Amino acid sequence: MMQLEKALKDKINQKTKPLGSLGRLEDLAYQIGLVQNRLDPVLRSPTILVFAGDHGIVSEGVSAFPQEVTYQMVFNFLQGGAAINVFSNQNDIALQVIDAGVNFDFPPHPKLISAKVAKGTKNFLKEKAMSTVELEKALSIGQKLCYELASTGCNVIGFGEMGIGNTSSASMLMSYITGLPLEECVGRGTGLNDAQLTKKLSVLKNAQLFHGPMSNPKEILQSFAGFEMAEMCGAMLAAYEQKMILLIDGFIASAVFLVAQSILPEIKHNAVFCHLSDEAGHQNLLRFLGVDPLLKLQMRLGEGTGCSVAYPILESAVRFLNEMASFESAQVSNKDNQ
Repeated sequence: MMQLEKALKDKINQKTKPLGSLGRLEDLAYQIGLVQNRLDPVLRSPTILVFAGDHGIVSEGVSAFPQEVTYQMVFNFLQGGAAINVFSNQNDIALQVIDAGVNFDFPPHPKLISAKVAKGTKNFLKEKAMSTVELEKALSIGQKLCYELASTGCNVIGFGEMGIGNTSSASMLMSYITGLPLEECVGRGTGLNDAQLTKKLSVLKNAQLFHGPMSNPKEILQSFAGFEMAEMCGAMLAAYEQKMILLIDGFIASAVFLVAQSILPEIKHNAVFCHLSDEAGHQNLLRFLGVDPLLKLQMRLGEGTGCSVAYPILESAVRFLNEMASFESAQVSNKDNQ
């Protein structure tokens, strides 16, 4: 590995440019080369998995939107009308929509992967969001989906989600994993007003009092996550196993990544944090991870939209590494040789 690290740095530094002048693109090229263990990395069949699930905590009034919006948006994904469809089409990224736990019976659809654990989680103000059996099933489903994707040759995987109420779950995951108070983790989600935000924070604080302290990442996931988040966590862990590049979207996906990293610390080597969400808490979360996101576009939509918008930057990183001339090949005098 040390030999590869040096060879990648030398290759990047010998391109016809001032040292370091491609900035973050150089860091990305180096990271992708290390993940793929090669000097000429290739991005193959980029795919975004959008996991959908419902949340029992919604009954406590923590969201500005009703629960039925989850299944309505899944139909929108299937019909190609959502932002993630538009951006994925633009950048030739495949899209897989997964029913991980939506409170609705979908008719069979060629673009929908049926992977429902149950019709939504339980209300975590009163009990754990899911049973141990349900958690393990969700993790296993996520892993299997990733293995199947890797077997097709895909080596870049993005993570998106849809689930009314899932910013509440993400805030709980973040607070428990980071140790930060809920005030630094909770935001307006789908657009809460001040009174609704105060209520949301109160509900989540009461949930924290109910469950008490815990440190086991799987128990934290079981207690507060949605099925879409648990399946996403399983897929993230499998993606690292398969030496894939992980594209991490906004607040929800980053909160799930916190859990995945707590289970498998090395996963961070494969992760690219695509953007800084406008959801309050995301900046604190990224600061805790010690990472610098690629984009800051004041987006807070979810769905994997940050992954699809950031992906061309990864393509640029790989292309300059593979296609840009070196000082020697272009017969250009290098500063060091003058």
